[in-house]
Amino acid sequence: MARHREAVCRLCRREGQKLFLKGLRCFTEKCAIEKRNFVPGQHGQARRAKIVGYGLQLREKQKMKRTYGLLERQFRAFYGKAVKSKGQTGENLIVMLERRLDNAVWRAGFASSRAQARQLVLHGHIQINGRKVNIPSFLINVGQEIMLKEKMHQNTMILEARNVAQSQNVVPWLDIDREHCKARVVALPKRENVQTPPFTEQLIVELYSK
Repeated sequence: MARHREAVCRLCRREGQKLFLKGLRCFTEKCAIEKRNFVPGQHGQARRAKIVGYGLQLREKQKMKRTYGLLERQFRAFYGKAVKSKGQTGENLIVMLERRLDNAVWRAGFASSRAQARQLVLHGHIQINGRKVNIPSFLINVGQEIMLKEKMHQNTMILEARNVAQSQNVVPWLDIDREHCKARVVALPKRENVQTPPFTEQLIVELYSK
């Protein structure tokens, strides 16, 4: 599976805001945005030109792609599904991305980042209704139960992620049992549930509609 292999902190600096790609580091003073809040590269500290029109649309698309850890082909495929679904395309896109299994594992607090959650899924540590699922893009549905394999319950990485998750906002569409490392999907995610980082999905719709 293709994935981004370069320093992910540069992606946050390029977008000018935290995308929460580095897990626990994003909540400390070591975060790249806290230390160097300017565009990476030789001329990063030079005066930035005002971004308008196509530039704004492109940056919004890149921000959403990078937040969920997708490449262009994967992202466009989700957009195509969003267009065919009932309702507003932008909202459909975000809801679909939130329903990805790797995102749900991260939202449940079993991993400190979406990349770490994707690794747990790929390595077969995640079960849905008692059956192993190793496809990060698997779309979860209401009533399904996401579980972490018992042998991973005391893993140091998992325990650290759970401790951080306890201090974060509640995820209204998941009924989380952190003690037993499981979460039940009680509703589909809604657009208003996704506030960080802030997205302007209409710009993405405009970009792909050209």
